[in-house]
Order: sequence, then structure tokens, then C-alpha cells
Amino acid sequence: MPLIKPTDGMKINIGTLLLLCFSLLSFSQEENDTQVAAIDVNYMYGVIANHNSNILHLITGHPEGVLVSWNRKTFGKQKWEQRFNYPDVGASFLYQDFKNENLGENYSLYGHFNFYFLKRNIMFRAGQGITYVTNPYDRYSNNRNVAFGSRLLSSTYLMLNYKKERLFKSRFGIQTGVTLTHYSNANIKAPNTSINTISANIGVTYSLGNETKKEYIKREKDSLRVREPIRYNIVFRGGINQGDVIGTKQYPFYIASFYVDKRVGNVSAIQIGADAFFSNFLKEEIEFNSIAYPEKEVDPGTDYKRIGVFIGHELFINKVSLITQFGYYVYYPYEFETRIYERIGVKRYFGDKIFASVTLKAHAAAAEALEFGIGIRL
Repeated sequence: MPLIKPTDGMKINIGTLLLLCFSLLSFSQEENDTQVAAIDVNYMYGVIANHNSNILHLITGHPEGVLVSWNRKTFGKQKWEQRFNYPDVGASFLYQDFKNENLGENYSLYGHFNFYFLKRNIMFRAGQGITYVTNPYDRYSNNRNVAFGSRLLSSTYLMLNYKKERLFKSRFGIQTGVTLTHYSNANIKAPNTSINTISANIGVTYSLGNETKKEYIKREKDSLRVREPIRYNIVFRGGINQGDVIGTKQYPFYIASFYVDKRVGNVSAIQIGADAFFSNFLKEEIEFNSIAYPEKEVDPGTDYKRIGVFIGHELFINKVSLITQFGYYVYYPYEFETRIYERIGVKRYFGDKIFASVTLKAHAAAAEALEFGIGIRL
């Protein structure tokens, strides 16, 4: 789907988008017996969370949006599908208007999973993707937008909904609940205060296939069990980022990590390890602070490298896994943010040992870097 930047003469409104989406639904009458899927269209209305006093001037209205999603249902053909109660795998498009001329509008594409609870009446969705910003920060024309320093952002959204499909034996259903969206460029370019929105959503679902012809495959619990010895992981990560001072340069960074993990269940593993950080943007920040703020008494020769130890968790979903790590710098010669850091992200396995990862490293709510990594699990 092409990304569209609205001009003054081409303002997209919520009603037009909803009409377009429901028109597309009317053309989706053809059944596919080999793959059961569904579409949902949601209207969103909410607030911008005040997570940082620097964005107060950007909170002037109630953001609105339209979320369009395609969902492929699973029935247990692979073991991981049964372990997670037969989730949906899908893709979604989000249009969001922040009702603020400095923030503008965002267009986002995501991949997502839908997980079901309470007899499949409660759905939790987690989506990760990329966002196009119509009005990012510009030194001359839009210097009030301290939230979005670049035109492309990373975005995450979480949705918790009550969902009821095929009402009155029709293809249509409903869903409603709350949605949290997060936009950030992970400090690839300053400024990067980021924006979080909390929205109520209400939507319509439309089933494309006939799942009544499908049966959930149920295996014995013993066949679903995963047993593994302690595994050893080596990961190399890298990317580019920038300091918090607007106008400074972007620099590459490199991270070497080693950790061990042990499966503690069919879908989880606990990790313990260490990171070595080589963040070149800190060289410039150390020099800048030593000159611009002599009261801080920063030695320009201070080492920019850091070493941290961490504990973490890995959630295995087929060939994809979600990782969460919390670390503490044991070598911390220059004080940047806090000594505690966290890392969240996704891994994709290629075979049994090799994997690639995309992770966000942050200190509480302050993102430091978007990390691209490659590793081996032995």
C-alpha cells in the first residue's frame, strides 16, 4: 500500500476512510477453503499520554484514527499454534490524526498476532511496524514538533478487545476495547520525545472463509513439551544513533553480547548474560559537555565504552520469539541517563541455531538505540 502525504487540497477524513474500508469488505465474498481469514475495521478516539512535560504544547485535541487489519486464523497445523490457543497471524494499517498541526498525521504498517482468552471472546493483539510521519521536526518550519525528529518511525501497538464474530450466523461481527500506540525513532535522529496514544476503539469484523469446515487439531500434552539443555548465545548488534542535542551528528554503534539461556517451559526461556557497548555518539557528548557545561566537570578524556550484565526472558512463537531484558552497567565511566537499561524486541530464527534480531534499547522511557543484530544459539 503506498504511503500518502496529504496536501492542503487533499485532506483525508475519518468518514471517507471508513466508507472506503467497508466498500472493500463488500468485494470479499469469495470463500477460500484452504485458508480461513477475516478483516476488521476499527474507529479509534483517544488521548495523547502526557509522559513528558516537553510535549505539553502538542496535546491540543483528541486523536482519531482508523485501523484496518487482515487476520489469518490458525487451527493447530503446527504445534506452536496449539500452545498459544490457536492465534491469528496478520497485517494491519493504521491512519491516525493527532489533531495538532505540529504533529500532523501518521500512516503505519504492522505485522501482528492475535491471542485469544475466555472462550475466544477476549482478544489481545500485539503489532510491530513502521510509520510515515507527514509533519516531522524541521528547524525552520516546524521546530515545535519535538516528538518526531524523522519522517520514518518505529511503532508498536497493543489492543485488548472483546470480540464476537459471525453474529446471527452472518459473516459480520463486532469488537471493542482499548488500544495503546507508541511512536519513536529510537534516537536515530533528534528530537525524539515520542508520542503514546491511548484510544477507545469500536469496529466491525468480516469473515472471509468458512471456519465451520475447519477443526482445531488437538495433540496430547506430552507431544507439545519442549526439553532443552542450557544454550549458549553470541550476538553482535549495530546501528546508528544520535545524542539528545539537536544538530549533532549521527554515529554508528556496536554491541557484543554473550548469554546463556535455559528453557523453563514449552514457550519460555530465562537468560543471563553480559553486553559490551561501543556507542560512538557518547564521544561527541562527552566533548560537548566538557566545553559547554564546565560546571559538570566532565573530563574530555572520559571513556565512552560501557559494560552491562542482564537477566532476560524469551517467548518462543514458531520461528519468531519476543525478548525482554533488564540490565545494569557494571562499567560506567560516563554518566548517561541511568545505570539501569532495558531491551525489548523480536528475533527470527533461520534453522535451529542462527537468528537475526531487531531490538530497542532504552533507559526507562528514554530510547537510546534501535539495534539490528545477528547471532548464534548453540
